[in-house]
Amino acid sequence: MRVYPTFFKLAFSWMDAEKAHKIGFQGIRAAHRSGAGRILARLTAPDASLRTEALGLTFPSPFGLAAGFDKEGHGMEALAELGFGHVEVGTITGQAQPGNDKPRLFRLVEDRAVVNRMGFNNDGAAAVAPRLKSARAALQRKHPDVRPVIGVNIGKTKAVQLEDATEDYLVSARSLAPAADYLVVNVSSPNTPGLRLLQNVETLRPLLRAVGDAADEAAGRHIPLLVKIAPDLSNEDIDDVARLALDLKLDGIIATNTTISREGLVSDATKVESLGAGGLSGAPLKQRSLEVLRRLKDAVGDQLVLIAVGGVETASDVQERLEAGATLVQGYTAFLYEGPFWASSINKGLAKSRKKAR
Repeated sequence: MRVYPTFFKLAFSWMDAEKAHKIGFQGIRAAHRSGAGRILARLTAPDASLRTEALGLTFPSPFGLAAGFDKEGHGMEALAELGFGHVEVGTITGQAQPGNDKPRLFRLVEDRAVVNRMGFNNDGAAAVAPRLKSARAALQRKHPDVRPVIGVNIGKTKAVQLEDATEDYLVSARSLAPAADYLVVNVSSPNTPGLRLLQNVETLRPLLRAVGDAADEAAGRHIPLLVKIAPDLSNEDIDDVARLALDLKLDGIIATNTTISREGLVSDATKVESLGAGGLSGAPLKQRSLEVLRRLKDAVGDQLVLIAVGGVETASDVQERLEAGATLVQGYTAFLYEGPFWASSINKGLAKSRKKAR
């Protein structure tokens, strides 16, 4: 019997989703501060068989936490203690901003999904950079052999006009790259007006080239650079992004972000409509995200690292994506429904599968 789903139903399901997230995250961080996280880490540490080489780095596990959970870099060490092979922080913008008006985060429990229109609420790149540096150094001390990896996801400040977007991304790149293991350019959130227009390859090309150059220069080393795309792109646009990534010699692509689609949901249609705009994440994305992954794999082969995200709930889901061409896999929404031992459970399932395959 799984205990957490019952706990979630009693303690969190009736609560405002953003408030519940805040309380849950505070609990995870409190466990770390009390020292309980170090004990927990011994139980959740990924099996050595799961170590994965990607982006010039060694990941303790191919399974990590997607951007969106730790938006401001407050809990990287605490989250690593739960068994995630990497934690992607963000989305972080060049300037601090409060995000969209509340309420802005909603659950669709029947669909094991979430709708959000958070709007990149964060403290800004300058404030987050020292947190990244501190956490990365602490993880290195605790894991001198193979430590959890820290990725950083950057986006456009809402107040910045599209024509000035590149310079805004460069502010983040220069501040955050020195403390990042890899950097992700997010041009696919539906919650910043006009942002998805940057996925057009003519606009994306100079943006990615400028961010890559600035990141490497600021860090004094090569910072692996990836772009995160939406599941709502047409197949032709996916192919265009793949060709662009190869042409620019990017390190990888993350597929996919949230969707603006509401197709195939079992939740009451009136309820879904009442929630308003926002990106949908969770189980309903499973099929489309997998389709995008397979199309990208056909286009880029082994030349780029593909990170799969969208609808990932179980070790079987992770394994399916690895077999479909992903090198790394991320999850987020199921974390809210499955609780703090979710990553450890997935790692154990993956390790068990690999032992069986030997």
